[in-house]
Amino acid sequence: MASTQTPSLILLLLLLLTTLSILTTPSSSSTETFVFGGCSQQKYTPGSAYENSVNSMLTSLVNSAMFSSYNNFTIQGQQTLYGLFQCRGDLSTADCGRCVAHAVSQLGTLCLDSCGGVLQLDGCFVKYDNISFLGVEDKTVVVKKCGPLIGYDSDASTRRDAVLGYLGSSDGSYKPYRVGGSGDVTGVAQCVGDLSASECQDCLSDAIGRLKTDCGAAKWGDMFLAKCYARYSEGGDHSHDNDDDNDEEIEKTLAILIGMIAGIALLVIFLSSIRRLCDGKGKGIATI
Repeated sequence: MASTQTPSLILLLLLLLTTLSILTTPSSSSTETFVFGGCSQQKYTPGSAYENSVNSMLTSLVNSAMFSSYNNFTIQGQQTLYGLFQCRGDLSTADCGRCVAHAVSQLGTLCLDSCGGVLQLDGCFVKYDNISFLGVEDKTVVVKKCGPLIGYDSDASTRRDAVLGYLGSSDGSYKPYRVGGSGDVTGVAQCVGDLSASECQDCLSDAIGRLKTDCGAAKWGDMFLAKCYARYSEGGDHSHDNDDDNDEEIEKTLAILIGMIAGIALLVIFLSSIRRLCDGKGKGIATI
């Protein structure tokens, strides 16, 4: 009986070891870093026609992201469902597809049975709802983050203002994605593709104005409104630095767990070998 249980225990320990090894491997690129997410309070009944519409919508978003950086869909039914995705303007088609697929999988967990959900990752944005939002400008502040203050630095302030000024400028053409830089200060801004050129400009102007006011002399700043965002950073510093520190702590903890499980597995193998050796000797003595 013990001889059959021991291999099973060893197999289980090795399986746990393998699983934890996978967990220590970085699971997402920087494009998949979480920025914000939310779900509607209204729930749908599992197995209902609306659930089928949600599944169809999310599938359409993932499939479309394999070929384009923005698209929106409307699914008619007892309750009309609206949805869209958008990727950051500098992403390749492949990276866009991976980001949207990751966002949709996260929404499936985050907003289980919710009639609507939204998720902004560093590289893409996904939203669906039974309330129409397509083509509707929305300048509600969703996320505001400011880095550490650097005090008064006229050169840094000049460079930051120059970058933000460039991001907020308009020549009348439609530019939903904008990047700029001056010295070691870089900036990026983008509005959702369902907005018109004038709505996009209005949203970005508001986001950039708030960023200047609220993040003043900070090393970096993020201002995400419901339909656009603006960000800047100096010297590559940004809010993701804290996320990297957290990832390192998680990896250290998992490494300790892996070491413990590996030690237990080796101990079980050693004891199993000793037991088999003793059983063999016992059998030899009994036959004499």
